[in-house]
Formats: sequence, C-alpha cells, structure tokens
Amino acid sequence: MPPVQYRSQVMDHLGLVAGMCKELGIAEHIDKRAPKVSDDWHISHGESVVAMIINGLGFTGQSLHMFPRFFANKPLDKLIRPGIKPEHINDKVLGRTLDELFELNVSKVYFELAIKVVKHLKLPCDALNLDGTSIHVDGRYNSDSEEDDEDLNCIRLCKGYSRDHRPDLNQAILLLMTENKAGIPLFMKAASGNVTDKTSFKLVVSEHLKSFKAALESRYFVGDAALYTSETVKELDQQDQWFISRVPLNIGASKELVQSAPSRVMKAVEGFEHYEAVEVSSGYADVKQRWVMYRNKQSQETEQKALTRRMQKKSTKEFQRLEKLSKKAFRCKADAMEAFKQWQKQSELCQAEPQITSKPCYKGKGRPAEGAEPDHQEYYISGCCSVTVQTRRDAQASLGCFVLATNDTDTDRLNTAELLKTYKSQQQVERGFRFLKSPDFLVSSLYLKKPERIEALLMIMTLCLMVYAAIQHRIRYELKKQSRTFPDMKKKPGQNPTGRWVFSCFEGIHVWVIDGTEKHVVGITESQSTIIFILGSTYQSIYS
Repeated sequence: MPPVQYRSQVMDHLGLVAGMCKELGIAEHIDKRAPKVSDDWHISHGESVVAMIINGLGFTGQSLHMFPRFFANKPLDKLIRPGIKPEHINDKVLGRTLDELFELNVSKVYFELAIKVVKHLKLPCDALNLDGTSIHVDGRYNSDSEEDDEDLNCIRLCKGYSRDHRPDLNQAILLLMTENKAGIPLFMKAASGNVTDKTSFKLVVSEHLKSFKAALESRYFVGDAALYTSETVKELDQQDQWFISRVPLNIGASKELVQSAPSRVMKAVEGFEHYEAVEVSSGYADVKQRWVMYRNKQSQETEQKALTRRMQKKSTKEFQRLEKLSKKAFRCKADAMEAFKQWQKQSELCQAEPQITSKPCYKGKGRPAEGAEPDHQEYYISGCCSVTVQTRRDAQASLGCFVLATNDTDTDRLNTAELLKTYKSQQQVERGFRFLKSPDFLVSSLYLKKPERIEALLMIMTLCLMVYAAIQHRIRYELKKQSRTFPDMKKKPGQNPTGRWVFSCFEGIHVWVIDGTEKHVVGITESQSTIIFILGSTYQSIYS
C-alpha cells in the first residue's frame, strides 16, 4: 500500500480577500466588459484581475512574472475557482489583461464597479473626497517622446513634483476620489507625471462631476487647497454642487483673515476639544460663500519650535545676502541705496538701517602722491540686521490657523463643527495613498513593458484599496450589528479593528491536501472563527 501523501497550502488572510472579491462580483464585472476570447488561456480577464488583487493584498511586492511562484502554495480552487493552476497565472496572461483594461478605459470600468460596490455596502456617500499623489516608476518609457500629451493615447511617465522626494525618477500621478465613511475609492484616474493637482482637479470637475451627481447624489465635494481656484469654484457652483475646500494662503483675503486672528473673537467648536472658529462672508470668484477660520490650539503650541527654526533659517539667508551686498562697490550713492531697497523688498523678516561709506580710488599702481586728487569714489552700503518683535508676533498669529470655504450658506445644515468634520474626512483618501505606497505593496510591479500597462496597473492597485477598505468596513459593521468583538493589540475586546490588524491575526491558517484530493482547513482560532462567521456564507465556504 503506497504511503499517504500530505501537502500544505497557505490560506491565511487571503481567504478574506478572495471572499470580498466574490461578494463584490469583481471578476464578473470585468468579464462582462472583456469576455475571454480563447479557451487556451485557462483563465479569464476577471479572474486575472482577482489574482492580481490577491497578490497585491498578500503584501509580497512581487512583480508579474513571479505570480506562478506566489500561487504555487496557495489553494487556488478556494481563492478563485477549481481548475486554475499556478502556471496559468503568468506574465503573458496578466499583460493581456492589463492591455484589455487600458483599451476599455480604466477610469470608466472602475467607476462602474465602484457604484455597484457602494450600493452593495449601502454607503451614503454624503461627501466625496478628491486628492492626488505621485507614484514613481522605473524605466524611461515615453518620457522623451516628442509628441504632445494630447497626441499620446496614454499618460506620459516623466519627471515632475515628487511627493516621494525622488525628483530623479519618472512618475505618474494617481487621482483618487473616496466616499467619506469607509474610504472606498469611487473614482481613479491616472495623469502624466508633470501635471499639477490644480489642473487635474479642474479636469475632474469639468469632465466627470455630472456623472458623480447622477450616480451618487453626494452632498459635498471635498478637496484640499488645490481644488480652490477661481475656475473650479465657478464650475462647481454652476453645476449646483456644494463644495468644501481649504483656502490657500496665497489668496490675499485668506492671508489677511489669518493674520487678523489675534484680534478676532473665536468660539469653541462643539465636539472638537482644541478647535475654535470664526466665520466671515466671501464673494471670491463671484460665488457667494462662507469662509470659516479655524485655530487648533494644540497645533499652535507644537508649531512654535518649527516656526523658530524657519525664522532662523530665513533670517540667516537674508543676513548673508546683505553681507554679500556690503562688499559690492557702487559708483554713486543712489545706486547703492537702490540696491539696498531691493534687498529690503526681498527680505520678509530682516530690517536694517542703511549706512553708506565711501572709498577713494586712484589711477595707477602703488601709494598715491600726497595731495593727489582721487580719480573717483566707490560707495559701499551696509547695515545691522534685526528681526522685530512685531514680525515674530505676526508670524505666530497664523500658527494653527487655516481657512475652509463652502458655498453651502445654510448654517443650520452645515455648522462650523459639521464643516470641520466633513473636511477631516479628507484623511480617508490620504490614508489610501499611504496604503498604496506601502513598501510591500506591488512596489516591484511598477516596471512593465508599456506605459499603458502602468495605467492599468494603477487601476489594479486602486481595486486592492477598494477590497481592503470594504473588508475593514464589513468587519466593523458586522461586529457592531451582531454585538461581537475582536481582540486588539493589547488583547482587549474591540469593534473597530483595522484591516491590517485582522490580516496579521489570520496568519497560520493552512489547507492540508491528502493524496491530492482530500482537503482540510486547519489552524483556525476562536477569534478568526468570529470574523469568518460574521462575514457570512461566502467566507465560511472558503475556510471550510
């Protein structure tokens, strides 16, 4: 009788990822728009997308050609479907899927799926948060192309302002819009690496806002200071869309409002311990608005040291410029004074009283003869630099202060507390960017053969964020609904675990395969069983 053969397959948290992909119908949605065209492929485009999501949320950072190795010890029959083998998920198949997604328009395909997801999860979408980030790529791609961006059929991967502090690398810009409750990304769009947020936000508002309003009926459109330009503010108001945005301080009225903070009576913001606010009217861009200036007293204290460092650095540079000027010779006093005025005009902190000295200049070499008249006079200007106490006070006045604008003028519907709360939901999209730029997350995959595939891969990365956020939301919702708890890092029962924490707690779950047919899921603990149970039958069947 031959010996019994055992083989272990790793499940861990990947069953949760696969379960959510099935619950949201991701493979079906992709396959409906891009049906499989050959039976030789063994795996559909939708299943390829699910495979990339599972790999992405496996936090291994492996590139596409390593997928067969990643799936070699995974129970693919449970995670995707029976009949799929690791070698079926190869770089050629995945590359074809990325090409197909690009041809279908990644933003459109993603948005259609996102609408179904938020309706399935019954999320209200009261506010939509828009933001952008840069993601650097390896390789030159089309960065040296002589074609205009309008002539390219894809984004240009080139150098631009790098949020990763890697100005030496080419990059792409990823724009995300999330709903404000669970942080589900509702919209994604790739842009060329040298496009600014102001330009990108304006295009999103002008080209896509009607679609958002028709599909989601969201109340507020939320963005950071890059959203607040005169053109975008007018566009939002003309489309009857309420917005909430931070007002940049390079707008004169905003700067004046912040500088007037010490003289204004500010009231505490209900529900926010360290915040106080004052409200003024504004007609910026000919749109009737409310501007609310907030002061975070806690931030005001912590920013004192940073202010001192900034002022020391800037005043030192201004002093060095004056010292350099004092060594320059001028032919007349008027020229010297004009140069000093230019220095004073460019100096934000330092002030000085000008002192002009003259030096006689003689023709010829050596010491001049006694009583000889100088050929001409050279004039030098100097001064003793100082920073006034008032300058320091003016700089301190703006510490911890910022201005929010909205065209919703009904204070009963949107008071200062609700305005601040809604704007703070902008942290959802920022957390999403931190998740996508995690060192373990698909970091090695941003080297592909074509820029079109980079654009499609950005959609896959956003799908990973969608699935992650959906899992986290469902777990928190079901724990509260079913009055269950899950232990936190200190082993205390809680109902708001992060997805990352739940994933780490699912380590150790394996599938034992006996003689190639009989399978048993082993290693499930009591706390893991709680999560599997509350999520429902789809997850229970994967882990059984």
